[in-house]
Amino acid sequence: MNIKLELFGASKDFSKRSFIEFYLEEKSTIKELRVAIIKFIKINFNDNEGYKKIVNSSSFCSYKNEIVSDNYKISNDEKIGIIPPIGGG
Repeated sequence: MNIKLELFGASKDFSKRSFIEFYLEEKSTIKELRVAIIKFIKINFNDNEGYKKIVNSSSFCSYKNEIVSDNYKISNDEKIGIIPPIGGG
C-alpha cells in the first residue's frame, strides 16, 4: 500500500517536497513505517544520526489529526504526519 508521509518541523529536511511516499505491506504499523523512514535516511542521507534521532523521537498523527502509537495499523493509501519534538525534547 502507498503511504504519504507529511513532513513537519525538523523532518522537512528529509525532502524538498512537504512529503515522502513509501510503499508498505498491507496492515503495516507506525513502527514499520519508522523502520522504512530509517532505511530511507540510510540510503539518501548517508545514515545521518541526527535525522535518525528525529525519527525515533517523533510522534505520528493519522489523517484524522490524532496522535497514534507505534501499534497503529495504517490503512491503504493513508496520509500520516511525522511530528518531531520542538527544541530537542
